[in-house]
Parts: sequence; structure tokens; C-alpha cells
Amino acid sequence: MSETRQFKAEVQKLLDLVINSLYSNKEIFLRELLSNASDAIDRARFESVKDSSLLEGVGDWKIKLTVDEDARTLTISDNGIGMSAEEVESNIGTIASSGTKAFLEHLSENKESLPPELIGQFGVGFYSSFMVADEVTVLTRRIGTKSGGVKWQSRGDGYYTLVPFDKPGTGTDVILHLKEDAEQYLEEWQLRKLVKKYSDFVEHPICMDIRREEYERYEEGKRIEGKEPKVTITEETLNSQKAIWQRKKDEVKEEEYAEFYRHVSHDFQEPFETIHWSVEGQVEFKALLYIPKKPLYDMFMPEQRDKGVQLYVHRVFITDKCEELVPPYLHFLRGVVDSSDLPLNVSREMLQEAKALRIIQKNLVKKVLDILSDMQEKAPERYQEFWTNFGATLKTGIHLDPTNSERIQKLMLFESTMTEEGKRTTLEDYVKRMPESQKEIYFITAENRAAAANAPQLEAFKSKGYEVLYMTDPVDEWIVQDIGKFEDKPLQSIIKGDIDLDTEEEKAEKGEKWKALEADNKDLLEKVREVLGDKVKEVRLSKRLTESACCLVNDEFGMTANMEKLMKAMNQDLPAAKRIFELNGEHPLIVSMRGMVGDKSKADTLADYIELLYGQACLTAQIPLDDPLSFSKKLSALMVDRKD
Repeated sequence: MSETRQFKAEVQKLLDLVINSLYSNKEIFLRELLSNASDAIDRARFESVKDSSLLEGVGDWKIKLTVDEDARTLTISDNGIGMSAEEVESNIGTIASSGTKAFLEHLSENKESLPPELIGQFGVGFYSSFMVADEVTVLTRRIGTKSGGVKWQSRGDGYYTLVPFDKPGTGTDVILHLKEDAEQYLEEWQLRKLVKKYSDFVEHPICMDIRREEYERYEEGKRIEGKEPKVTITEETLNSQKAIWQRKKDEVKEEEYAEFYRHVSHDFQEPFETIHWSVEGQVEFKALLYIPKKPLYDMFMPEQRDKGVQLYVHRVFITDKCEELVPPYLHFLRGVVDSSDLPLNVSREMLQEAKALRIIQKNLVKKVLDILSDMQEKAPERYQEFWTNFGATLKTGIHLDPTNSERIQKLMLFESTMTEEGKRTTLEDYVKRMPESQKEIYFITAENRAAAANAPQLEAFKSKGYEVLYMTDPVDEWIVQDIGKFEDKPLQSIIKGDIDLDTEEEKAEKGEKWKALEADNKDLLEKVREVLGDKVKEVRLSKRLTESACCLVNDEFGMTANMEKLMKAMNQDLPAAKRIFELNGEHPLIVSMRGMVGDKSKADTLADYIELLYGQACLTAQIPLDDPLSFSKKLSALMVDRKD
């Protein structure tokens, strides 16, 4: 006898939300139903451990998809636990329970942050069926029963019917009467794609009857006219079921690791590093992660760069875009993390319990940094290779992850004035090599090694035997500000501020000489200020030049030329930067120019020299000239005058 029942008003409101707005992607209905079917089999297996008689007549565990194009139905069947009439009312009808009103209130306020105690009380995943179906029928019979069953049916219109039904076997059939705009879910290729995407690693086989038509043919391949094709129907398993991350490391072969890497990364190369481990405790999860050999092409594609490690729950794919799982500075990783402890929100597209996810991320980050630290210590050449490819990404963690900043600082590598081209050193090794008189870690930022190595600002440091780090990654301009100090040694840019490398004894010894040099060049410095005007912030003698005639530097808090280029590349509107123009008072050119001051007949020539000297400093600092044509003309004129 059929019994029609009415949903409560708030339940209908919930159904409307589920169908129209709660899920952003309709295709996940299949993931939800397959996940439910897998859970039903797991429950049946669990109960059969206590009572093996429940397995009589069940056969092999299986989930099956059945398509009926004429009736426009898609059926998802399992031979799992099944349900009694009371359980149907309880499990499918739980959204009609007393907590629905509170659920709706939270859902309306913020769909992305539902409290975990509400999730799990409602069979909302099942109701995603109504996104693609205008009617849903459930035929079910509980395991262990000899006959009988129940039929539940609803159009999602506020009513459902519950009626006894003689189901041949135990388990559950969910029959979806698809809407006209959902007919694509009757197509074999579409179902294959969705199973592969979301449920490929579900433990139980997901099967489907595949129809094939074969025609008899002549040798030349022509079809025999009037001959009906031979039709064969074969049951195929659509999912691989090969969740190798669930297996122990010693049970997985290297070729299996490599094959799975290609599956998750779409990279034809072997992985650079494989990281396979499991964690038990507060939160249990298994992870299989890979470091690629080279940056993958999709790392730099805006729509793909946030994707990386895939999150699974009970082997069911949830998302491959989850910053809460993998921080941005480890986005080069590929692989999977599978946890059974993560509660999910109703859409399974946003993770519900942030605390559990933070624990997983903490473990994941620690494991990866441990692997890299070990590699740096035991296989330095191999680590150099890793750093070449992913160092610029990893070091952003200094800014993004203060908790692990010190660990990442120890992992950083830099070229320097004391390393061969292509070789790098750590901050730790740099500090060990510092002379006792050196109190700071010196560095220079530039576009590349050549620009850094040829900078005139290096001269005094080389003469003192002080090592200078070359920071050539764009991100270096930002991260040095976050580092500040390493092992109590401040990081100091050699192109900023007024640097004096002399000891107190050397200052006392050179004091009188420096005063005399300043006095000798006083008039020239004044003339340079007059000619250059507001092009420069200040003109002064340099204590960092020993060979070059001049250079440009920034004040302590000024923006470097390299940083200015980066900001302009990001379309940042910046005021024109003014820099300090330093002259080497002992350079022959400066001595010559000093002799021209006060000679009216050479005033124009001196002004041209000053402009050319400033242009030379700009070029050395890789700063574009304000007027390249004027610079070229003055240089040509000087060459003509000096042709003898």
C-alpha cells in the first residue's frame, strides 16, 4: 500500500537550495551517489564480519551503472547494506528532522562555513540527484533479509512516497529520471570521464554494460549492405581501484610510482623525488607526493597554477585546488592526500573542519622540508638541481609561512662573489666564512649574476675579502625584508646606505686623508649638484669604490633599481626615484674634472662630463637613461675632441 508523505516547509526550501545554488557543478551528483554506494558496501562488509551468514547470495561486492536511453534513466546500484523501511525514513528522510531549521539558518548566513556538528545529520549528498533528475526512485532491501524491500520515490516537489517493494536481491538501486538538459549523463564517454575524475580509486569496482556493434566486412573494409550488425554487450569496470597510496611502501614498485606520477601530473618524465608516508594520531591520513624534475607547464597558467595535490576522502576525489592543504610555496608538488577524518560540507567542494586540515598541512609541510633538509645535507649536488628549478618558489614561504621561516632560510641557496658560476652557498656556510671583523651579511640584488658581479659597488668589499651574496630572483627584494637577520647577523644591501668597511683603527689612520679628500673635492661636488639638479638626491664621495669613477646607490630605505623595475612590470604607478650619486675622489677622471672647476672656458665641457658620468652610472646600475640621444651626442662629441 502506497503512502504519500509531505516534507516540512523548511525541507522544501533546503531542496531548492541544494538543486539551484548549493552545488556549483552539477556533475558531482554522480560522485555523491557512488560514494554512498561504496559506503553501503563497506558497512555490509563490516556487519558480515560479525555474522558471515549475511553474505549468503550476495556475490562479489560491486557498484553498477545502468543506462536506459528510451526511459531516460540512469541507475546506480550496489549490493551493500541496503535499508529497511525505517532506515529509509531515517537515512533519506533525515533532512525532515528537527534540526533542519537550524541547518537552513546557518546555510543562509554562510554556505562556506557550516559548523561540523550540523554536517552528517542530513543526507544532503543524496539530494544532489535532483540537480539532474526530475524524479528519483530508490529501491532497497536490507542485507540478511530473505525477501521484501521498500520503494521510495519523489519529484522533489515537497512530497515523497514510501511503499513495500519486492526487490530480487539485497542492496540499493537509485534510479534517476534525467531532465532534458541532463541527457549527456546517459552517454558512455561522459560516465567514463566522471568516474575517472572523481571515483577512479574507489575500492569497489564500478561497472557498466558496454554495447558494441560489429559489422561483417569484405577484405577491402566495405560494409555488407542489408546486414544487421552483430551486437555484443560486455560488462566493463570503469575505475582503476589502484589507490597505491593505501599500500605499504615496500609493496609498491618503482615503475608503479612512476606510472601514478604520470597519471596525476601529466608529465612524461620520471619524478625527481617520491614521498610516500602515512600519519596516525590526531588526524589520520595517507599521502603520496612527488617533486617533478622540472617546473610543469601548468605552474605558470593562471587557471592551473593553484592546482596541485589532490585531496581524497575514502578514495573519493574532492578537489585539486585547496590552499588549506598545500601552501602556495609548495605548489610545485603533485600527488594525493587521502584522509577518512575530514568532515565535509554539503557540497563536498569546501572542506568543513579547518582544524583537521591545518593538522594535515602542518604534517605535510614538515615532511617535505625534512626531505629537502636531508637532501641538502646528504646529496648537495642533487639539492642544487632542485633549487635551480624550485628555489624561487620555495623561498616565498619565508614571507607566507612565518612558522617555518627559519627552516626555509637554512634551505636557501645563493651565488656569491666566492662561488663559481652555477654553484651556490647557504647562509649558514656564508656566516662560517665571515672574517671576525665582518659584522653583517652583505648582498646585492640584480637581474642576473653578470649584472651583480660587474657592479662597481662590489669593489671595496672585494678588496676587504668580504663575500657578497648575489640575489637575482625577483622575490629576493621582498624576502630579505622578512629575514632581517640570520644567526644574529643583519643582512645589508651593498647598494643602500652609507657603507664604511674600515675598522676603528683604519678610520683613525685614514681620518686626516679623508678630510683632505673631501676638502679637495668640495667645489666639484657642488658643481655636480648644480648640473644634475633634482636628478639625484645627494652627491658625495664614495667609500665603496676603489676602481670605478662613480656609482649610484639608494638611501637606507630607498627602492632599488631592480625593485623599481619589478613594480613597474606590475603596473604600479611610482614617483621617479632619486638616488645618491657617489664619486671616487681618487680616480684620475675625477681628479681631472676637479681641475676644470672655476675655469670658465671649460665650464660647458665640465657640464658635459658630469652628464656623461651620471649616464655611465645609470647604465652600470641598469637604469634607463632619461635622454639616450643627448647622451650619445655628448659621447660622440667627446670622442671627436679626443681623436688626437
